[in-house]
Amino acid sequence: MPTDSRRNFLITAGTLAGTGVAVAPAQEPQRSDRAEKALNLRRAAALAESLRAPASTVTNGDETRYPSRFANFTKGFLHSQLGEVDAASYNAMLHALTTQQHSDFEAIPLGYGRKFVNMESAFTYDLEGGDPHTFSMPVPPSFPSAQAAAEMVELYWQATLRDTPFSQLASSPVAQAAAAELNALSGYQGPRDASNRVTTATLFRGNAPGCLVGPYVSQYLLQPVYFGSTPREQTYRTGMPGLDYMTAYSEWLEIQSGLPPYRTEVFDPTFRYIRNGRDLAQFVHYDYTYQAFLQAALIILGQYPEAVLNFNTYQLNKTNPYKGSRIQTGFTTFGSAHVLDWVARVANLALKPACYQKWAVHRRVRPEAFAGCVYNTLAGAAKYPVHPDLLNSKGLAANIQSSGNALLPQAYVEGCPLHPSYPAGHAVIAGACTTVLKALFAEADLVSGVVVPSDDGLSLIPAANEALTIGGELNKLAFNIPMGRDWAGIHYRSDAAAGLDLGEAVAIAFMKDNVGTFTESFTGFQFTAFDGTPVSIPARNS
Repeated sequence: MPTDSRRNFLITAGTLAGTGVAVAPAQEPQRSDRAEKALNLRRAAALAESLRAPASTVTNGDETRYPSRFANFTKGFLHSQLGEVDAASYNAMLHALTTQQHSDFEAIPLGYGRKFVNMESAFTYDLEGGDPHTFSMPVPPSFPSAQAAAEMVELYWQATLRDTPFSQLASSPVAQAAAAELNALSGYQGPRDASNRVTTATLFRGNAPGCLVGPYVSQYLLQPVYFGSTPREQTYRTGMPGLDYMTAYSEWLEIQSGLPPYRTEVFDPTFRYIRNGRDLAQFVHYDYTYQAFLQAALIILGQYPEAVLNFNTYQLNKTNPYKGSRIQTGFTTFGSAHVLDWVARVANLALKPACYQKWAVHRRVRPEAFAGCVYNTLAGAAKYPVHPDLLNSKGLAANIQSSGNALLPQAYVEGCPLHPSYPAGHAVIAGACTTVLKALFAEADLVSGVVVPSDDGLSLIPAANEALTIGGELNKLAFNIPMGRDWAGIHYRSDAAAGLDLGEAVAIAFMKDNVGTFTESFTGFQFTAFDGTPVSIPARNS
């Protein structure tokens, strides 16, 4: 606390400054060498980040092209019988997003009561990494495009195959039909095999290295996790087979207008290992933001409590300064505390630019609302510009045959959350967390104890012949998590792919800010990006 004389001086100086009387500036305090170095580090990081260019705000044009806003996110507002938004309500949202004033956000009219998710987070700042408004993204597919059609076709097939075990996709006639159709679509952006074909071996998988190798589900969603001395099997609550939601138009329309669902979600009473799309969808329904990546870190750090006593058994990145140390192990830096801290920190960092892109830039329509346009077009109630690839799709036809109409069956009783689709929040978190894990661990090292779930999800089966790497399984996990939201029917493939890249960019900026803070003999971070290219972030003291 300041002394009385110091306090009086501060009060007097503040009073004089307010009257316009000239006051001599206080001398800048003397800093220790340590404080000066710390200040220079912070200044250098802040200066470097301040030179980043603003993110592009180019959109796909749907919002201006279609004044009724059917091609944009409108859930939570009042809607007409066609599911088209009340114009005044949508314009009130646009006004608030322009003024960025809390009072204008509070004046936005709600529909039937459900609240929007965190619009104002689009404008928050951060003191670490790049400013949230400096991370650009590709323009998402426009509503009438072949790519948007292909993404909806994929979602209809996923809804139809939601209860098929991943191990049975290769032999499933339905999965074979899905692969054949997606293979023929010009707008499909998913992975293909060496012959440039979509097959059941590439179906619903990611493009990053490792995603096509081994079982569909990453080992980090299957193997047991030790939370300290407490072991935990990765069995989870899942939905009842065959039970989907929002398959009736009246239910769909009420939920679009913000009415809470009238049905209660029904769960399988038996916890199961993740073995199909419904299980994966339910995992990412109730997970907390970085849960999957915290668990992955704990598995890699050592499943057994005694591993804590021998840090050198951890599978460290080759640049880790303690990997070959004779007398030290890492902990606060380059050790378990460092790993767990960074996984949590980058998760929320990544959400901020994601929310900016969602609310302030793109406002992309969710799949459930896109399917409503398909429904009304086929019913003759309206004529929306749905691409022929979708209207003529076998996936759509299979869905109509199984559920009775063209609405996209939802795995969640409430459908999607009340914020826009692009990018997927799960994807940006996955991209950021996976990137720091790859920078800290040895990507090329093999995963031990490889398992696959039984088709009923009640047990794990050893799979000793599978040679899976840490980097490949982390990439697979990164795609499993947002693709689980696609299995639920609430996101598109491009939401996941672009979100992963955004999260990766956030993590790289974060590491560039922090790479100069270490005093160890350290060359920097090295890892492989999602597109397969090597990334190097050199230490400033190297």
